[in-house]
Amino acid sequence: MEAAGTAAAGSRRAARERVGALERVGLLPISMRRAVALVWTTSRPLALSLAFITLVCGILPAAAAWLAMRMMDAVLAASQTHSEASRALALWYLCAETGVMAVLAAAQRAQTVAESMLRAQLSQRVQVMILEKTLRLELPHFEDSDLHNQLNLLMGQAASRPYQLVTRTFELVRNTLSLLMFGGLLLHFSPWIVVVLVAAAVPAFVSESWFAGRAFQLYRRQLPFIGLKQYLQTVLTREDHAKEILLFQLGRRLLDKFTSISERLISEEHDLVLRRGAWGWLLSLLSVLAFLGACVWIVYETMGGRSTMGEMTMYLLIFKQGQASAMASLHCVSRLHEDNLYLAELYKFLDHPIAEPQGGVTLGAHPGDGIRFQNVSFTYPDAERAAVFGVSLHLRPGEKLALVGENGSGKTTLIKLMTRLYRPQSGQILLDGTDLRDWDLCVLRRRIGVIFQDYVRYQMAVGENVGAGDEPHFDDEARWREAARMGLAAPFIERLPSAYQTRLGTWFEEGVELSGGQWQKIALSRAFMRRDADVMVLDEPTAAMDAAAEAAVFQHVRQMAPHQMAVLISHRFSTVRMAEQIVVLQEGRVIEHGSHEALLDRNGHYAHLFRLQAEGYR
Repeated sequence: MEAAGTAAAGSRRAARERVGALERVGLLPISMRRAVALVWTTSRPLALSLAFITLVCGILPAAAAWLAMRMMDAVLAASQTHSEASRALALWYLCAETGVMAVLAAAQRAQTVAESMLRAQLSQRVQVMILEKTLRLELPHFEDSDLHNQLNLLMGQAASRPYQLVTRTFELVRNTLSLLMFGGLLLHFSPWIVVVLVAAAVPAFVSESWFAGRAFQLYRRQLPFIGLKQYLQTVLTREDHAKEILLFQLGRRLLDKFTSISERLISEEHDLVLRRGAWGWLLSLLSVLAFLGACVWIVYETMGGRSTMGEMTMYLLIFKQGQASAMASLHCVSRLHEDNLYLAELYKFLDHPIAEPQGGVTLGAHPGDGIRFQNVSFTYPDAERAAVFGVSLHLRPGEKLALVGENGSGKTTLIKLMTRLYRPQSGQILLDGTDLRDWDLCVLRRRIGVIFQDYVRYQMAVGENVGAGDEPHFDDEARWREAARMGLAAPFIERLPSAYQTRLGTWFEEGVELSGGQWQKIALSRAFMRRDADVMVLDEPTAAMDAAAEAAVFQHVRQMAPHQMAVLISHRFSTVRMAEQIVVLQEGRVIEHGSHEALLDRNGHYAHLFRLQAEGYR
């Protein structure tokens, strides 16, 4: 019974592999069509040029072989008859052969030039396609590990894979054309020799198709490890990881892990490559035997007077070239199967469904109502409990709201819900009486200025770092200066080598690195760029600043326009107490809500945290 079960399982596995091979063969025309479409959308002149060059390079080798045959027969006739007509004919065929070879050489050089021009354009085209799709992704997409790994892999291979895919597609078409032309010439000798030519290539085709499928499956299986390998490489080479790697002496451990993964991947690939090479060599012997058999047959027919010397030379030449074209075609098919994996992943990513923004509202139903959370709940994918649950609060125009709670209590999640980076699973968030889902996304985000605790340190000029906070005024230097003043960054910016034109970070030449507090002031200035925002969101905006700077920042916050609302997250109660409303969160729920004085009088969780912090200053 066990043996029978094992045999049945093996039979099913073999059947799946046969079906998989058929599916991959069926996908090959789709891959080729998509490859040609990529070239067409990248550069129509190059697409047409490559199509014409492919046609020329596919036909001319057979024409050259036919002319060589005619020339040899003419030369033999001239040597026997010594007639001027035979000599002139031989010379004409020689000139024609020379012309064909010259055109073929020019076409091959033109192909090299066209492919070189295509390489950069196609790489840039695919990268733009990927990045354009990325711009339409929402925050949850970036937090999806599968999609994140897929994006990294696509960008990592965007410079080479599409080019290889396209060149192999045209190479397959060229070799197939040549093979058809050679086959047509061989038919004049015997249809059976064409059968021999094709039959000798079939076992190699089956082998290459099978191994291509194995390579496809291996790559699929290795994807998570390839992603981990790329991550470890990033950790070991990025300057924002370098401090901890050096101080904690993690470099060797991480490098050993990187090496272990690399060796495992290489070992699996080597095993497949060795088996593929061994079978390829064994099956190539069939081609050698087929050629030797064809040679004997053609020579025997020539000695019997049924073929001329020129025809014998041509048949031997085109049979050998036909075999070369057949093997080159098989190689292209094999590699195209592997390239098809990239193309399949590319179009899978490009076709990934993204819900189009449905909202179009630009003015709320109740202007001046502010922001309302009504019984809002949200759970992260695969999380066991809700990040926020049943939250209700109301922030009116001009009010300042502080969110207080331990790490993981849901403070930053509320901010992401307010900015529509996430969508609540239940409840509503209203701005001026209208659900955030119904707002035009661009209009909504223009009304909100944000600085997150994990703000971005752009490796760009100071002014561009600040201007990033208000894209329509990205290059407005007057706004840079005013925002930097409010964010307390102006004094140290003026001391930089080129002031607002100084490049920040160390990735590029002449870049200047800042302290943590200075970077935070740059990020804070970025938030102040958005003057017309109705809501200012400050998530731990002064964690790296001293007490005096913190007090100055919140003095600016209090002086904002009367209608502007502010949402503040901070662990410093000297800052929190300035807010009109304080919301205390615990495990995603609102447990207390009120002013600083009211919460102290209540003597609850907030009062306990306040006294603990106050004790630390005594």
